Amino acid sequence: MQVLILYYSRTGNTKKLAEAIEKGVKEVPGVNAIIKTTSEVVKEDFLNSQGIIAGSPVYFGSMAGELKTVLDNFVSVRKYAEGKVGAAFTTSADHSGGKETTLISIIQAFLIYGMVVVGDPLEATGHYGVACSGSPDKKCLENAGKLGKRVAQLVEKLFS
Repeated sequence: MQVLILYYSRTGNTKKLAEAIEKGVKEVPGVNAIIKTTSEVVKEDFLNSQGIIAGSPVYFGSMAGELKTVLDNFVSVRKYAEGKVGAAFTTSADHSGGKETTLISIIQAFLIYGMVVVGDPLEATGHYGVACSGSPDKKCLENAGKLGKRVAQLVEKLFS
């Protein structure tokens, strides 16, 4: 079983969250994590993953065009994404910089792909996904790990 952590990061902040999510996925025996940027990912990564956690910085209250382009270009695998586990994460430069709307934009795409979408666990923030302002602090990185672990646990339950 595999979880794809897909992200775009211009400044490195979203990459830091992706790496913390990867650590959380790896805590679950039998579930592998692969981490890819939007420029590295290929359709086979989508097809071979039972979970996909996608992240982007906030760009005008939505996901970055680089992530949206991947989701648009991979629409041909949509029929194979149904039932896979999806989750989202984001970073922004400002405390009120559109983090929730960005998470929702990723979640909307996953719902259209037919995926089972989850937010971060209650032990984290219990909301739409992991979000932080600026460089992720210790608490945000911990929450990212919890999201990764949650998705991996659900993948293990649904696909074993």
